[in-house]
Amino acid sequence: MSDGPTRILLADDQDDVRSGFRLVLNSQPDMTVVGEAADGRTALELARRLRPDVVLADIRMPGLDGLELTRLLAGPQAPEPVRVVVVTTFDLDDYVHTALRDGACGFLLKRSGPALLIEGVRSAMAGDALISPQITVRLLRRLADPPTVRTPVADPLTDREREIVRLIARGRTNAEIGAELFISPGTAKTHVANIQAKLRAGNRVGIAAWAWETGLVAPRP
Repeated sequence: MSDGPTRILLADDQDDVRSGFRLVLNSQPDMTVVGEAADGRTALELARRLRPDVVLADIRMPGLDGLELTRLLAGPQAPEPVRVVVVTTFDLDDYVHTALRDGACGFLLKRSGPALLIEGVRSAMAGDALISPQITVRLLRRLADPPTVRTPVADPLTDREREIVRLIARGRTNAEIGAELFISPGTAKTHVANIQAKLRAGNRVGIAAWAWETGLVAPRP
């Protein structure tokens, strides 16, 4: 990883989309686009060769779709995981669920606009997972739906960690958690990492899902 600007790889089969993303991201002093791919296999090769800090991946691409690309680059079997943010037109629940469970550190809709795109990259670099607001509540409701037969889930967390999980499930960032609990953002980040390890969660959304599934946080109406 570079100590300079965040290095970004764009993977989208539409030239105009890549061009628009490139203009938005290169306008930021702390970001630079280092590569582009119009299909999933090329994106995989470039990601492994260029080692970008963040890959922005569409879902529907020829050769290798964005979900498989995410699994190969960011999933549990990835030898050298890369941060992947899925940016797509399609907000189908199955897509969101699969991408996040396979290691994506964000799921953004293209219609969300340039500000959220920039925020998504910065959140990925900060260790947070940003999801377009349009789909957050719907996703968590789906993850919170109890199965017909449910196996009790052990709670390995401390009281402080449960406090932090509740805040994560309500969409708080590390900085907001720190401010609310009177701890530094760095301490909050350490707690989040410990929680992820204990719960074997791939990202913050996995932590939030656990909170909803176990009833630690009740679904909002």
